[in-house]
Amino acid sequence: MTLESQRAGIRHLLNERNPADGMAAYFAFHHPATKIRLVVYPPDGRRAKGYIALAMTGMDLLRPFVTWRLPPNLEEATALIYQALQPEMPLILHVPAADLPLIRALFAIQSEELLRLYRLEADRFQPLINVLVMAAAGPNGLRRYVIWEGMENERPQAAASAGLNWQSPLYAEVAVNVMPGYRRRGFGRSVVAALAQDLLGSGHTPLYAAAETNEASLELAAQLGFTDTGTRLALLEATLRPHPVV
Repeated sequence: MTLESQRAGIRHLLNERNPADGMAAYFAFHHPATKIRLVVYPPDGRRAKGYIALAMTGMDLLRPFVTWRLPPNLEEATALIYQALQPEMPLILHVPAADLPLIRALFAIQSEELLRLYRLEADRFQPLINVLVMAAAGPNGLRRYVIWEGMENERPQAAASAGLNWQSPLYAEVAVNVMPGYRRRGFGRSVVAALAQDLLGSGHTPLYAAAETNEASLELAAQLGFTDTGTRLALLEATLRPHPVV
């Protein structure tokens, strides 16, 4: 099957207007064709029961970034996983938290985080003005806002930055990084506010995923008007165990 026919066969599994499906839909339908591999179940089905997407991203050049929607049947879900993934291959998984029991049964997990997914509507946004915030190009070519701290080895260094993990026609996921010496000074909130204002102005809805244990990140989202969608996602570093012998 061609990539386009695979995409057509899984379209009913995702709702691009639902923020819970925003990231999965980006990788399934909009990530560059040269950097994505889709595996669908059943392999020759025009209307798939599930799929796995393996993407190459700037997050990690060596490990595939895996998103999926698994068939509801446990046997079929397991078959798809072993069809798409090689045992012992290092992976980054970003998948629905509801799939964690199956992941824990089949994968050796090196790290695991539970994320809350937030969205920002224009009528709840609280703009901020900080003259230190500057627009800059992100490493992935997407929008980025930065507060610079100075120079190191003749290169500018960022005290705080907010960029995008991905951007689809409807949504864009915001990522923020603040250097340790500049935290609790409002720098993170300032760069995220600048990026959010830019996104809202272009008709995109900002999304923000924060670990449930990261109180500072959760507080930043609340201060800018982001609201909890109720969606919980799992972010894991893991390797698939050899297929269990039945």
